[in-house]
Amino acid sequence: MNCKQRLEEFLVANGVGFEEERHRLAYTAQDLAAAEHVSGKRVAKVVVAFVGRDLAMLVLSASSSVNIEKLKGELGVEDVRLAREAEFAAEFPDCEVGAMPPFGNLYGLPTYVDQALASAQEITFSAGSHTEAMRISYYDYERLVQPRIIDFAAKSRELVS
Repeated sequence: MNCKQRLEEFLVANGVGFEEERHRLAYTAQDLAAAEHVSGKRVAKVVVAFVGRDLAMLVLSASSSVNIEKLKGELGVEDVRLAREAEFAAEFPDCEVGAMPPFGNLYGLPTYVDQALASAQEITFSAGSHTEAMRISYYDYERLVQPRIIDFAAKSRELVS
């Protein structure tokens, strides 16, 4: 079963309505936003990080980036670093690398959502490939994933790690 099928089954089993889209090849979340003709503020980007020795999924808008120092402060930890693709690819065997959906719960990873994305009415995200996306209400996303919502995105004038 591929990632998109897994997502579809999960969403249907939980009574969540969704839209599926095929689009031109998009390797970044900002490219996905352009291909889907939606604001980057409504596209959920997945960043995988090590929090201590454990992997975690960070979800933020495509137009944002992670501020490592803010993330450390929010989580109350000293050791956080972004993971390299080679370090996490095996955790998502049914997805193309870099096209993971923001459902850490489906992969056994804690999920942290930046508070700015949590204000979106709906979110668009990669559905396991660089040519497929899904759109659902943010309310349904939060209900299914139960992420921890914190403030970790860099503001435009902050230094970004």
